[in-house]
Amino acid sequence: MEENETTYHAVEKDGHVTAIWEMQGRKHLRTIDPRSEEGHRILGSHTLDEAHEPATNDQAQAQSHE
Repeated sequence: MEENETTYHAVEKDGHVTAIWEMQGRKHLRTIDPRSEEGHRILGSHTLDEAHEPATNDQAQAQSHE
């Protein structure tokens, strides 16, 4: 993964996406409401990795296709 690559992390709680984090490398750029128009677009156009990182078991990673 490139350092400047933008990724999206779908934060889940009880099986529901509660927030989408836009990240550039390890830097958090902003939080997106998954119920917003932009949130729906992101969730509909990106793939979710089901692998969870040990320190963040409540996140699924969504990566940009760009």
